[in-house]
Amino acid sequence: MANLSEDIQCASSDTRPPMLDRTDFASWQQRIRLYCRGKKNGVNIMKSIDEGPFQMGTFRETLAEGNEGALHLGLKRTRVYSDLSPEDKDRYNANIRATNILLQGLPKYIYTLINHYTNAKDIWDVKMLLEGSELTKEDRE
Repeated sequence: MANLSEDIQCASSDTRPPMLDRTDFASWQQRIRLYCRGKKNGVNIMKSIDEGPFQMGTFRETLAEGNEGALHLGLKRTRVYSDLSPEDKDRYNANIRATNILLQGLPKYIYTLINHYTNAKDIWDVKMLLEGSELTKEDRE
């Protein structure tokens, strides 16, 4: 018969990302990737981690249509969330979700060092901090 802590772990296995164990960074990387892929919009979450956040970019509004189908365009401006297509909104939201997943999977002593990062790729790229140097790895072994 399972004990209460095993029941709690099973019940929350999909709601909490895997926590980093500093002695096994490679395993955590694999588990966090599997966790992200299993989430809604998982492909875009992984893109945010690997490629960086979605860039909204700029565009020009169409002011009027001229003769022979020529368009009269307004000034160039930065796109805002309401300008995005549903697919672009999914990509934009995925970076927020990816950032939250990574930060929730870190112990408090590491979180306080990198909580100022605002996108998942930057957090993921702090591998030296999380993995430790080669000398630290050799010392642990």
